[in-house]
Amino acid sequence: MASRPNNPVGRTRDKLDEAFDELAQAVPNSMGAAIRWMRRPRARLVRLPLGILCIIGSFFWFLPVLGLWFLPLGLLLIAQDVPFLRRPVGRMTLYLLDRWKQLRRWWARKREARESR
Repeated sequence: MASRPNNPVGRTRDKLDEAFDELAQAVPNSMGAAIRWMRRPRARLVRLPLGILCIIGSFFWFLPVLGLWFLPLGLLLIAQDVPFLRRPVGRMTLYLLDRWKQLRRWWARKREARESR
């Protein structure tokens, strides 16, 4: 059995990788393929500028197309390459995915209750 490294970078990589894996499973297949492509080292030249643009775009949240959701997207893209962002962004992503799953379960129970009346 392989042991995990004791350094903080190894642990944060695990958290962010876990978040990316769970995110890829939660979205449609085409988005999952895009997520897997963006995680590759070759995509760094696309990932960093796109992440920075998303973060800048989040400051224009009042415009119709842009929104505050650009901030976590930009952080997620940049966290792949910036070590000190890996753990907090991974934890935030896992937290938000967990809340999303809870909301979907709640909505399904509410719909079932409405249909059984």
